Amino acid sequence: LRGCSAGSAPSASSLWLLTADQLGYTPTLTQTPSLEAVTTASTFVLEQPRCVFDSYGNADIWLVVALAKATSTFNNTARPGTPETAYQLFPGSVSAYMTLNATLANYPCPKPAGEITVLRVGSETSCAGDEARPTCNGPLPNPGPYRVKFLALQGSEPVAETVWSESITLRTAEPPSSISTTGKGHSAGMIAITTILSILFAILLAGLVAML
Repeated sequence: LRGCSAGSAPSASSLWLLTADQLGYTPTLTQTPSLEAVTTASTFVLEQPRCVFDSYGNADIWLVVALAKATSTFNNTARPGTPETAYQLFPGSVSAYMTLNATLANYPCPKPAGEITVLRVGSETSCAGDEARPTCNGPLPNPGPYRVKFLALQGSEPVAETVWSESITLRTAEPPSSISTTGKGHSAGMIAITTILSILFAILLAGLVAML
C-alpha cells in the first residue's frame, strides 16, 4: 500500500493505490488447436495462462472481463463475488466482472502433452440470472468490444496481474435484409426457362409425329 504513513489507516481514496506485480503476459484468443468457434455471438476462447503465476502458489487466479472502454477505471481491490464485480449487473451498473476462479494447480507448467489448454468465456447459461452466483461465467450480452486480464489474489489483496488483452469483438448475426437473394432469383429464372423450353420441345415433337 503506497501513500499512507506508518501506523495510519488507509483512506478510501488510497485503496486505489494498492499495487500488484505487473506480469508481462497478455491474454490472447486461442490459436492452437485451431477452433472454428473462437468467437461466437456470446462467447470467446482464451489461452490458459500457463507458466505465468508460478511464483504465486497460494493465490486465487481470477479472470476479469471488462468493457474495452472501462479498463482504466477498474479497481483491482474489488472483491469477486460482490455486487461491485457481479456478472448479473454487467454491463449496466458494473463495467467489469470477475469469473473463472482457479488456482495454480489448474494451470500446471509445463502443460501435459496433448492437453487442450483453453478457457471458453461465456459458456455458462444456467447461472446467468442467478444472483446467488455473482462469479458466473455467463454469456456475453453484446458484441463488445471487451478486454480481459488475469488477476491473482491472496485473500482480498491483489498480488499479481497480467496486462489487458487487445479488444475482443464478438460475432453478430446478419439481418435478413442484408442477405442477397440474387442467386435465388437466377435459379428461379433458369427453372422457368427450362420448363418453357421443355414444353415447346414436347409440342414440336408431337407435331413431327402428326406429320409422319
